Amino acid sequence: MAVSTELVKQLREATGAGVKDCRDALEASGGDLEIAAAQLRERGLAAAAKRSGRETRNGVLDIYSHGDGRVGVMVEVNCETDFVARTKEFRSFAHEVALQVAAASPRWVNPEDVPAEALEEERAEARRLAQADGKPPAIVDQIIAGRLEKFYAESCLLRQAYIRDETRTLGDMLQAMIATTGENITVRRFVRWTVGEEA
Repeated sequence: MAVSTELVKQLREATGAGVKDCRDALEASGGDLEIAAAQLRERGLAAAAKRSGRETRNGVLDIYSHGDGRVGVMVEVNCETDFVARTKEFRSFAHEVALQVAAASPRWVNPEDVPAEALEEERAEARRLAQADGKPPAIVDQIIAGRLEKFYAESCLLRQAYIRDETRTLGDMLQAMIATTGENITVRRFVRWTVGEEA
């Protein structure tokens, strides 16, 4: 099937994939943009999964100030190559991460970063509330697990609902960026300041 240049352009804008990859995906899908985009995402994620152990030593710092300077954020987002770090899409993603941090005030990047003491506090509070409500012992563990998931969704950057589209998490956005670039990408760290807050 001959694929029009316009279709290739549309798919390229939607996915960020190369011209040849877009043309091949469109030919394989019979010209269906949605199927072709899904195939490109799958290929990108498969390539990224193979690279997940690779070092991410390049990247950018994004600095964002909000509310006439009342909130300030700095994030570091890393990738494998300087080539990707310089792209408009990568820099835009880093800026979106900074906006997310400013708006949603996460405390950690991933659930793995949460200190054991904070987790134990959450577990103890969930247990106390479940017992105070008279919940049967058989379901207390389920209640604790549910509360921990909610805690992660509120406190961990990559588990938070994306501020521009609450049907996706910031982790979903990261996976989409990995699929687009075909590189391992990590959000390494962030810091958020508010005027007058205690250090």
